[in-house]
Amino acid sequence: MIKILANDGISKLGIKTLEENGFYVSSNHIEQEKLIENINIEKYKVLLVRSATKVRKELIDSCPEIKVIGRGGVGMDNIDVDYALSKGIKVINTPAASSNSVAELVFAHLFSMVRYLYHSNRHMPLTGDSEFKELKKSYAKGIEISGKTLGIIGFGRIGQEVAKKAIGLGMNVLAHDKFVKEAEININFFNKDNISFKVFTKDLEFVLKNSDFITLHLPKLEEKAIIGAEEIGLMKTGAGIINTSRGGIIDETALMFALDKHKLAYAGLDVFENEPNPSIHICMHNAISLTPHIGAATLEAQERIGLELAQQIITHFND
Repeated sequence: MIKILANDGISKLGIKTLEENGFYVSSNHIEQEKLIENINIEKYKVLLVRSATKVRKELIDSCPEIKVIGRGGVGMDNIDVDYALSKGIKVINTPAASSNSVAELVFAHLFSMVRYLYHSNRHMPLTGDSEFKELKKSYAKGIEISGKTLGIIGFGRIGQEVAKKAIGLGMNVLAHDKFVKEAEININFFNKDNISFKVFTKDLEFVLKNSDFITLHLPKLEEKAIIGAEEIGLMKTGAGIINTSRGGIIDETALMFALDKHKLAYAGLDVFENEPNPSIHICMHNAISLTPHIGAATLEAQERIGLELAQQIITHFND
């Protein structure tokens, strides 16, 4: 029987699908420092992870039984993919399964920003009963997102899903991607009608200068932040920025400086430079809407991720 360790968890549907096809699945989390030993003792042939577990060269070299490494999600920067492939190990991920969930979180942060929910949710429990009128006045300058321009940097699956929702909300869309020159955005409605829009990507400077809000959907391929002081300087004064992709894409020091100086009005962050120990200064900043890396953490996305991983594993071993 082929044994699978889903070290960062897997949906019940994923487990059920694998077990019905003769696989053994353990979803018990093993701490990183004990992972190599446990894999070798239990003779796991498949290791499934999300963002918490790291699969580096040392683990790959030390666990010769491993035949498949799977990432429940899109980015695989916590896996030494090229090295694993060079050792004949199949590496899989689930690029489509979480797109909708991440895109919806973008708008959760966006609405939180423009209506100051991130701030009022912190202060209403403290002074809502005694300073209700003062708080009402301080949050009375919210804006509508309809008619505003959303700049999407990274126009792959998630970026395009964000574009669908933005268009549906009446926003203008600008997009930048080094590899995607144009994309057909198909929007399906509840009554089975649909409409298509063609979006042509622009250069980064144009998108930064002409957007009211920026949302990032990029892998972190470089040590240097993609959005630093120079890029923030190109943005509109009073703009907002959202990152639900990878920590380190935004220079957090430059971001906080821009917020403090009111170059940017607000930010929404789901990912951070130093996960799982983000900067306390970021966490305490009063102009940032915060979530703890939950972009794909919906029940629906987890079901799709588990099923997609299961189907790829079954196909691989059947072949």
